[in-house]
Amino acid sequence: MKILPKGLLAVGGPLIALLLVIAFWAAAVRWWDIPPYVLPSPALTWAHILADLPVLLEGFRQTFLTFLLGFALGAGAGFSFAVVMDAVPWVRSVLYPMLIASQAVPIIAISASLTIWLGFGLAPKLVIVALVVFFPVVVNVLDGLGSVDRDSLNLVRAMGGSRLGVFRHVKLPATYTPLFSAQKLSATFSVTGAIGEWTASTSGGLGAYLLQANTRLNTAGTFAAIAFLALLGVVIFLMVLALEYLVIPWRHSAQARRWSRRYWRD
Repeated sequence: MKILPKGLLAVGGPLIALLLVIAFWAAAVRWWDIPPYVLPSPALTWAHILADLPVLLEGFRQTFLTFLLGFALGAGAGFSFAVVMDAVPWVRSVLYPMLIASQAVPIIAISASLTIWLGFGLAPKLVIVALVVFFPVVVNVLDGLGSVDRDSLNLVRAMGGSRLGVFRHVKLPATYTPLFSAQKLSATFSVTGAIGEWTASTSGGLGAYLLQANTRLNTAGTFAAIAFLALLGVVIFLMVLALEYLVIPWRHSAQARRWSRRYWRD
């Protein structure tokens, strides 16, 4: 039997799985005669998406922009904190327990307080997304920095490498794999933070749309918003995956790109 091309399998497999889920969903609604206000059929959900497409697309755009800004803020802050905590041991001993304790506090518990402190604008939503991304990045980058081979560090230092040179050529590459693992893990979770419009904004977005649909008992609208949130999660994950391929192409191909080879020769 001829083996399918890898690219076709990567696209066709998830698509087939999605079609099977939709088929099972439609069959369950019809077989058990479930009322639309309890569980709308795929056809009814699709009809609602088409009828309300401009509003859903605008909500998608707003939530996506919120995610991008918050994700960049959280990833950048998490990476910076990890570098500082690795370089200064006493900072790590003081901050690390506090970071662990902070993860026991649900985001929903502080979202209302963030609204009071920062207002009904973009700021509280950005903070929520950043908080979701921050901790996984800190932990994974710290693990990457701590896994650097000591002999490699001693060799570079013995050859006259500066502190910045040691970080750039030895420590920084060790953070790439755990950093992108953390970003892929938190990319989908941060969608939950990006819909902080529930309590953090009245300016729109998929979160506000979902809240309005729930308030009006519009189950088809709720499932339409969920479909767009799922699409947002997939888009975000693929973006992180593409960025990983550009930064560390050797994880996906035995032949690195030219620009990456030039970087390592510098």
